[in-house]
Amino acid sequence: MRKIIINGPCEVSGEVDIQGAKNSILPILAATIIARNECVIKNCPNILDVHTSLEILNYLGCKTKFEGSTIIVDSSQISKNEIPEKLMRKMRSSIIFLGSLIARTGRAKLTFPGGCELGPRPIDLHISALKQLGISIDNIHGNLECKIENKIIGTDIVLPFPSVGATENIILASSICSGTTTIENAAREPEIVDLTRFLNKIGAKIHGAGSSKIVIEGTHKFNSSEHYIIPDRIVAITLMAAAASTGGNLTLKNIKTDLISSAIPIFEESGCLIKTYEKNIEILSPETLYSVKEVRTMPYPGFPTDAQAIIMAMLSKAIGTSVFVETIFESRFKHTEELIKLGAKIKINGNVAIIEGNKYLSGAKLQAYDLRGAAALIIAGLAAYGKTTISGADYFLRGYDLSIFPNILTINE
Repeated sequence: MRKIIINGPCEVSGEVDIQGAKNSILPILAATIIARNECVIKNCPNILDVHTSLEILNYLGCKTKFEGSTIIVDSSQISKNEIPEKLMRKMRSSIIFLGSLIARTGRAKLTFPGGCELGPRPIDLHISALKQLGISIDNIHGNLECKIENKIIGTDIVLPFPSVGATENIILASSICSGTTTIENAAREPEIVDLTRFLNKIGAKIHGAGSSKIVIEGTHKFNSSEHYIIPDRIVAITLMAAAASTGGNLTLKNIKTDLISSAIPIFEESGCLIKTYEKNIEILSPETLYSVKEVRTMPYPGFPTDAQAIIMAMLSKAIGTSVFVETIFESRFKHTEELIKLGAKIKINGNVAIIEGNKYLSGAKLQAYDLRGAAALIIAGLAAYGKTTISGADYFLRGYDLSIFPNILTINE
């Protein structure tokens, strides 16, 4: 298992280009299956989850090429409709291939996905929604065997929770169907908007993305296209937190304020000065960070659960008491035990974490358990005095291009 080594403290300052969004590129790569043509995707992040998605596409029979930050996918010759367990287990987002694969081939066979352990994240919403579209899904010894009995028929689907993955799978499956599908209580994330932009470019007819009601008019005519992935808002928040924790001044390029609007008030409350420009954001850190009253995770446009551990790491060295309320996942506090090893003062009560700031953190040997938890440990390690070694580097590399922290982090093979 690879390790990340930090000799802190390390000030995070300068300028950095924000990579393309992980949570945008993954469903868009799955969506190329629908195109039946060559698609060119630009601003793609060089991360492990992208390489896993390309492995899946190649296994299915697609031809792919990844050069620089551009991916070319030719899905005209798909020859398989199943995904092996070893690929499904590499990332949670592998389930997003279900909607596009069943729509393209009429059948799909895959196992339950792997990825970060954040507590129960059932795919029941995916399955029940796809069944409403006329898709038969059977769980046979841990394998999902799916087929279209007659044809996918558009219908009205009401989600009990605005699940991002379920919303994406419904959009992908119903893009090729007879009739119109309506999703009520749909997830509203910018990455879903980006997915629908791509799908509309290749011939889909989707309206309302970004709102709680999305309408998909089924079609069977698709073509090739080019698309530019939106910047990664969680990476932007991660870099801002790293700068704030280490007393740095950082300019983030290729990012707009609206993508991280729910996080900016937290940075400002902690004493940071945020300057916004047309496509850049500048963060100027104070000499001393201050606590914030409450950080509560909520579905978009609320504060993202993916940024919870990241901001907690930043506020671990702030003066005063900060409170975090996690409302999305029940097991998203695993990183707190590792932050405590650095000197953080954190108490957990159910879904609430209370942090008493400690200005002086010290290096330690840590273990990452998930993607965003790994990022949180890196932020704290950058601010800590002495050597910090973080096992589980692959969790971090699943979603972050190592180049965003040049000459600061070392990967030990």
